Amino acid sequence: MKSSKSLLLATLFLCLAAAATQAADTFKIDPVHSSVGFSAMHLGVTNFYGRFNDISGTIVFDQADPSKSSVELSVPVESVDTHNPKRDQHLKSPDFFNAKQFPALTFKSNKVEAGSDGSYKVTGDFTLHGITKPLTVEFKKGGEGKGMQGEVRAGGETHFTIKRSDFGMNFMQGAVGDEITISLSLEGVKQ
Repeated sequence: MKSSKSLLLATLFLCLAAAATQAADTFKIDPVHSSVGFSAMHLGVTNFYGRFNDISGTIVFDQADPSKSSVELSVPVESVDTHNPKRDQHLKSPDFFNAKQFPALTFKSNKVEAGSDGSYKVTGDFTLHGITKPLTVEFKKGGEGKGMQGEVRAGGETHFTIKRSDFGMNFMQGAVGDEITISLSLEGVKQ
């Protein structure tokens, strides 16, 4: 009787340990299949669009307990691309991003909450131009699938607006809008 209780407890412990280790999945961002785009108003006439061609980071996703999830992203300023090399160089200059002094935009979450319809409310610290501010976005989880080598991939996206003046980017206010809309689409490979 004692050995059957011990066996039952050992089996239960192993099942709980296995469930705990499988609860959270870690995904490394695939920069080839992820996008960081932005738009800004020019002269009050229309938006112009750009993107950053590089992004790295990690997402830890715990579907059973989203509060145990986390997001950490880094976007090199040198990868800014507006399809105009002269404008890109100006954006990298001290007038705007100041890429030499502030080489990356970063985000590190400190809270993840489940929303509705596969969305998650992600709150964290967003750093731009050397200034860190709290940022909360609604991240819509996409699907999951197998890649060409059988690897598991998952992703999703968010769209949000910031004010560049909140981050000390005040050059050409009026000519270039203060509100910047950012579209972030992420695809990660399960580690």
